[in-house]
Amino acid sequence: MQIHRCRRQQKGASVSVNTRRVFYVKYLADPVYAEILERRGDVRLDRLENESPEEVAGPILAAAHVYQVGSARDEIARRFHVDAALIARMPCVLVVSTSGVGYDTVDVAACTEAGILVVNQAGGNREAVAEHALGMLIALSKRIPETNQAMRRERLVDRVAYMGNDVFGKTIGIIGLGNVGSRLAQLCRGLFAMRVLAYDPYLTAAVCTERGAEKVDLDDLMRRSDYVSINCPLTAETRGMVGAAQFALMRPGAFLISTARGHIHDEAALADALRRRQLAGAGLDVWASEPPPCDHPLLKFDNVLVSPHTAGVTRETRFNMGKIAAEQVLAALDGKPVPRKVNPQVWPLYAQRFARQFGFKPQE
Repeated sequence: MQIHRCRRQQKGASVSVNTRRVFYVKYLADPVYAEILERRGDVRLDRLENESPEEVAGPILAAAHVYQVGSARDEIARRFHVDAALIARMPCVLVVSTSGVGYDTVDVAACTEAGILVVNQAGGNREAVAEHALGMLIALSKRIPETNQAMRRERLVDRVAYMGNDVFGKTIGIIGLGNVGSRLAQLCRGLFAMRVLAYDPYLTAAVCTERGAEKVDLDDLMRRSDYVSINCPLTAETRGMVGAAQFALMRPGAFLISTARGHIHDEAALADALRRRQLAGAGLDVWASEPPPCDHPLLKFDNVLVSPHTAGVTRETRFNMGKIAAEQVLAALDGKPVPRKVNPQVWPLYAQRFARQFGFKPQE
């Protein structure tokens, strides 16, 4: 794919040729992002709406150096997802920065081909998402979602009918032992003396051990775990990774928890496994379509605890993500090293484009 060379600001324009241009669509993780950028006199921040007309959006796209893009695919209009078509309209863009850890709204391969550096805010939501997953794990074990629903329908007399299980000493299998997964492992070991299994093909057994987990393959993890927690990004490799074959391996009393991304687990297969009582229940924060429709099959189960992709939506985390994103964007625009590269292989081409636009080479 070819990307047109960025042209300097035209004569007579209201923005200085030395101004760094950043834009976003609809929302930011936190107002602190804008506050940090506004301290810089050489940075301009523009906002677009999903409905912004072409006469408004076109000039902003054409002049931008950075696109701060939302990572929730259903919140951003499809025309503002970063694909080859949008990239062709952003000849000056050097950096695409996602507002979260995921990058569902970004075609990373297309960015790499065009010499655009993609960065995320990995680690910024570590505590919030790990706590959310642990909260779901405990609630499911104690059957709180089921009794909460049952008591609203009828007067419960037989308490034993909703007997739960202790978490202490059980086994959790974590798919993806990154920032969130490793924090969840730490919490489970420290609080409940749990055994931790991990499936992460990008980590060695030694690294998994350092992070408190035993490295296993996916099938082994599904077979041996009392709880399976999905904590990996959505990629071509992970899409549909947990489906009917994997659910069939799980223990009848086991639970699935996902605070990662929709499409990693097969929703129809999960509903079928729950109907057949292959699983004891599930905790789901992420969905193929967000928010899910009210008649979604998985919403009909009392033993499925649900939330609308809010695991990382806490005051502390939103502030942290906004701050990290703003500081990383400014570092990139200043040619300083950035720590959260999604596509580090783009660096040679990115550095060439950066030098052409700003007159100096960035530090890797």
